[in-house]
Amino acid sequence: MTERARCTVHGTCVVIGDAGILIRGRPGAGKSDLALRLIDQGARLVSDDQVRLRLCGGAVIASAPDAIEGMIEVNGMGLIRLDAARIAGEAPLTLLVDLVDGGGIERLPGPQVETVLGVNLPRMALSPFEASAPAKLRLAVGRGTGSIMPVS
Repeated sequence: MTERARCTVHGTCVVIGDAGILIRGRPGAGKSDLALRLIDQGARLVSDDQVRLRLCGGAVIASAPDAIEGMIEVNGMGLIRLDAARIAGEAPLTLLVDLVDGGGIERLPGPQVETVLGVNLPRMALSPFEASAPAKLRLAVGRGTGSIMPVS
């Protein structure tokens, strides 16, 4: 792939610390709802509904199309423009998350990887409406809280 490789995908992207998470799923699967809960807990929105991806220096960088930058769809409220402190202009992708029903998740899955723009990224399945979903994502990117995270 060249440094100019790019595409736009359906999904929602948030950043926790410096870790970009691309949340994917069918329309109505809970992408924006999960992102809103993560943002309420300190994550920042990169983009909701459509995410631009580009290859830069061996990393996949996510950003929002200009028309929707800083906005998230909140079910029952419409499109909401977030405060500047809750928005990230771009983020390097570190995790792909596919939203599935709770019954579609393996209890002890092995590592999963998917290639995006020539870069191998870890991928996981997640049931978005479980109360623990935001905590699982923080754990997956090494940003968990409390004593359950190993010291590195």
